[in-house]
Amino acid sequence: MTEATTVHYPHANSEPCGINATLHAPISPDGTPETGTRYVVPGRQGRAVRVARGQSIRITNTHGSQVCDTWAFSEENPGEFLSWEHARASINRVLPRPGDPLVTNRRQPILTFLKDTSPGIHDTLIAACDLFRFEKLGVSGYHDSCSDNLRLAMMAIGRIAPEVPQPLNLWMNIPVSSAWEIDWKPPVSKPGDHVLMRAEMDCIVVMSACPQDIIPINGEACTPVDVAFEVLE
Repeated sequence: MTEATTVHYPHANSEPCGINATLHAPISPDGTPETGTRYVVPGRQGRAVRVARGQSIRITNTHGSQVCDTWAFSEENPGEFLSWEHARASINRVLPRPGDPLVTNRRQPILTFLKDTSPGIHDTLIAACDLFRFEKLGVSGYHDSCSDNLRLAMMAIGRIAPEVPQPLNLWMNIPVSSAWEIDWKPPVSKPGDHVLMRAEMDCIVVMSACPQDIIPINGEACTPVDVAFEVLE
């Protein structure tokens, strides 16, 4: 459940519209992980983790049904971040495949997409859910969102996300028809499916176990659940 008692409409994109448990549950005070330790991102929440250049991060769809919005920001300069407007042009595809470099808004590799045990259905087109999306879906009052989970996860480790970039929506199933129309479908991944990405610069990776519970993006039950991650040497 959300902790927000009032809805805030900030002027700056770095500010959350409310507060949830993400703010109070970092993996460590500054986001530094214990390598090889499995961390859980509870459903509806987010977590931020520092990943040093050369390290890898493995993100696991524990239940097979959960979308995980994923971002990466330069440790040195959070104004440089994984940008799908730039990454799609770099790989000449809408979806990444193993071996693809994922570049920033300065067209520098920040992650390399190394491995994917799922069918490879992810999304790079749909913006992170936010309070305004849920209002359009008929929700009154505050609702947890991936956008706020990003902001709060960064705040929890003492950093600020200057923007909410287009995320890598792991396991999100947004088919595009021959008429260029999109649809909103449940994931086709299975429990335990995971992706592995290597950091090409010191970065902060942020993951949100998407709180969407109005449409079946997180499975037909519309029930957000946890995902997991590990940082590996």
